Amino acid sequence: MSAAGARAGAAAPDLEVQKVVKRFADHVAVDALSFSVQRGSFFSILGPSGCGKTTLLRMIAGFIQPDDGDIAIGGRSMAAVAPNRRPVNMVFQQLALFPMMSVGENVAFGLARRGVARAERMRRAEAMLERVGLGGAGKKRVDELSGGQRQRVAIARSLVLEPTLLLLDEPLGALDLKLREHMKIELKQLQAAFGTTFVYITHDQSEALVLSDHVAVMNRGRFEQLGTPQELYYSPATAFVAGFVGANNRIAGRVTRVDGAIAEVATGDGWSIRARASAPLAAGAAVEAFVRPEVATLARVAAELPSGQAVHSGTVESLLFDGANSAVLLRERQSRFEFRIALPQTGRFADLRVGEEIHFSFDPERAICFPAAGDHG
Repeated sequence: MSAAGARAGAAAPDLEVQKVVKRFADHVAVDALSFSVQRGSFFSILGPSGCGKTTLLRMIAGFIQPDDGDIAIGGRSMAAVAPNRRPVNMVFQQLALFPMMSVGENVAFGLARRGVARAERMRRAEAMLERVGLGGAGKKRVDELSGGQRQRVAIARSLVLEPTLLLLDEPLGALDLKLREHMKIELKQLQAAFGTTFVYITHDQSEALVLSDHVAVMNRGRFEQLGTPQELYYSPATAFVAGFVGANNRIAGRVTRVDGAIAEVATGDGWSIRARASAPLAAGAAVEAFVRPEVATLARVAAELPSGQAVHSGTVESLLFDGANSAVLLRERQSRFEFRIALPQTGRFADLRVGEEIHFSFDPERAICFPAAGDHG
């Protein structure tokens, strides 16, 4: 029975982090962080460079010791447990495959370190290569493989040891764009097939959203929000999450009026919009509103826009053609604010031209505003 299968009846999460702190001199890299990862899930930690995500992963792996708090894997505290004694394996961006070894020997390397007999470890390595779609590649050299195949070898080398956790440190970062897109799908399928718990760190929001069951958005050593990709995208809990996850138009202003859950926000240069308030707001409060490009509707004639929505106007400043992800950048007429709107995939606005006047509107329920940082008004 595999390690994942043996743990099927266990109640404890595969990973529990309890009030973990890590400081480097006066800098707090990880700040009293607590969370858990359920068995068999794909969990990603998403955040900008320097937010503490790599430090956190290295503490889970045992390469760095926390200054405070505890980390438990498979229900067992890892305090004082050396990295090579932890039920985890790690895949790095550089992969660290051995060029002097065959593909099969690379996969079997950890088993050799454990003292498994050569015939048995090569049998298990070949079986693992088969499972990751590289059956028959065991005798090849590493340099005979493509980038995506080498990625699968690195994952196979870790999974053959049946770890409780597989830790992945930005493993797709060195791949070209097309291969990275392909490997996102492969990674998701591999994790689902094996049922091993994956803990993945990245600064690439697309990777996190596509791959994960749950995502934690990290900033300055803390989690701003932890939820499903859909929750982060459609219901961001903070302005940081709204600005970091997905494309967004960010509009700063002050509340002029509140109507139920909808706040009217004036930018100070003659433009106002309406957006759903993330928390109770009073008139005069400084806020940041966020409107995703895909929630806005375009029209050449204002009367064609949905009734009941405020009509805004602007001039086409730039056309960003990217197939299904095409967008237009408008310069709003009053404020001169640059506003991005996704173009419909019907091709209806394929003939838009720079300099053309256009109208747009959006449902205020699908926009959101947060108190501006440091505002108490």
